[in-house]
Amino acid sequence: MGDKHLGTRASRLEELLIKTSRTFALSIPLLPEPTRREVTVAYLLFRIADTLEDATGWAPAQQAGELHRLAALLKRPTPQGSRDLAQRWLEDPPLPSAPYLELLAELPAVVEALQELSAESREQVRAQTLRTVERMTSFVQRTRDNRTLQLQSVSELQDYCYAVAGIVGEMLTELFLIGTPQLESIAPALRAGAPKFGEALQLVNILKDSAADAGEGREYLPPGIELGTVFELARSDLDTAGCYVRDLQRAGAPRGVVTFTALPVLLAWRTLAVVERHGPGAKLTRDEVANIAGSLHNDLDHGRPAVAPSRPAGCA
Repeated sequence: MGDKHLGTRASRLEELLIKTSRTFALSIPLLPEPTRREVTVAYLLFRIADTLEDATGWAPAQQAGELHRLAALLKRPTPQGSRDLAQRWLEDPPLPSAPYLELLAELPAVVEALQELSAESREQVRAQTLRTVERMTSFVQRTRDNRTLQLQSVSELQDYCYAVAGIVGEMLTELFLIGTPQLESIAPALRAGAPKFGEALQLVNILKDSAADAGEGREYLPPGIELGTVFELARSDLDTAGCYVRDLQRAGAPRGVVTFTALPVLLAWRTLAVVERHGPGAKLTRDEVANIAGSLHNDLDHGRPAVAPSRPAGCA
């Protein structure tokens, strides 16, 4: 009975992953167990936090308050607490997106799955999600009464990227190290590159979505900063992310871990080029995504680097 319950919930979490993600729904299933289950739970928790941060139906003060409630639940997860919080959000929905509301309704199942992870992995997911929620809250609290948020400098942009993505890179790194002890020899390099890995992907998303974000009052690109500066920062970060992937590959990480990290980097490189050429809102087609994934698998089959260096200098 217990195994059937676990299997049913795992299938439900996979379904939620598919409904709320595009890239990660492709890459998370490539991971070996138990890392796959850990990253699935972590992704859904971070997506719940993102949904509260992006709540178009709430005033900034309410957003901050609900993020505080999520933080309190993460500090002391209980079945009743998660049920009460999910019910609260459904009675006053933060946004009209059916898939995200479905995810909020399943908060109890996500929290239950979190509690069933190994103690070490559970603490990583819980603590790192909590760090992101608390940093997200600080940005929401800076939103003006007219529901606008304007970052003022490249430093603030990087702080935001760290809050919502750099911490994710750090958490994933720790889960990889827990799941694959032989990676310990490259742990310092992985930990050094992890924040930039996350920052790279977030910067590309910000550049791609800048017009839509601005329409909803979120101005992540600082005024007065040349757009080329942000593109160059994204390229530099993607170089670091490529080194992160090649370090994993050279150290003998499981193929699923290499593919999971390489695919979003390759997609980000191609997306960056498309956005630079065609402007915000441009994105890859499904065929382009499939071709990139196919090329990645072909490179791995033939022992080639998952992410080829983009500059002669290579990795440090």
